[in-house]
Amino acid sequence: MLNVKGIDLFYGASQALRNIDVTAKVGSVTCVLGRNGVGKTSLLRSIVGQEKVRSGSIEWEGREITRLASYDRASAGIAIVPQGREIFPLLTVEENLKTGFAAVPRKDRFIPDEIFDLFPVLKDMLGRRGGDLSGGQQQQLAIGRALVTRPKLLLLDEPTEGIQPSIIKDIGEVIRSLAARGDMAILLVEQYFDFACELMDEYIVLDRGEVVIAGAASDMVESDVRRYLTV
Repeated sequence: MLNVKGIDLFYGASQALRNIDVTAKVGSVTCVLGRNGVGKTSLLRSIVGQEKVRSGSIEWEGREITRLASYDRASAGIAIVPQGREIFPLLTVEENLKTGFAAVPRKDRFIPDEIFDLFPVLKDMLGRRGGDLSGGQQQQLAIGRALVTRPKLLLLDEPTEGIQPSIIKDIGEVIRSLAARGDMAILLVEQYFDFACELMDEYIVLDRGEVVIAGAASDMVESDVRRYLTV
C-alpha cells in the first residue's frame, strides 16, 4: 500500500502542496481530482521522486521512500504515465517499450505478452516511430511502457487528455482490468469526472494544494466534488 502522510512541497517560495495525505491500496483505484494548477501533478511527481518534499513522509509497502532516488523507487515497483505521455518520437514503438527495461532485473527484460493483449495496436506498430502514432496510440504506448517495468504501483496523470472517446473507453477498460488482477495499486489523476467515477474506489479532491474532500467512492456526494472541478 502507498501511504502519503502530511507532505509539503515548495517551488522556491511558492507552496504547491500543503499537508497532503493519500493512500492507494493494492487492487483498487484511488482518484485525485481537481482543477488545473491545484497540485495534482506535483503530488505524483513527489511520489515517484521527481520532486523533493520539504516535510511529511511517503511509504510504499511499509518502507519509507521519502528520500529515495527516483530510479530506486522505479526498481521498487513504482511507475508513472506522465501527463503529455512523454514518449520518444524518433524511437520505434518497440524501442519505446524497451526503455522500461532499465527499472527491471535482467531476467525480466522482455516485453510481456499481456501488453499486446491490452493494446493490440502496439503489436501491429512495433516498427513505427512513436511520433507517427496518433495521440490515443501514444497514450497506449506510454501506459504499455510503464507496464513493462512490472509495476506494483501505477500512477497515471490525466490519461484521457486530448484522447478520442473510443480510446478513452479502451483505457478505462485496461485500468479496470489491471485493478481487478489484485496485485497492483493505481493512483489516477483525472479531470474528466465521469471517467474517474467509473473507475474509482477511493478519491481525494485537491484545491490550492490542499485536500478538501476525501473518502470512499460509494460515499461521494457528486455535487460537492463537481464544484471543485468547474472554473
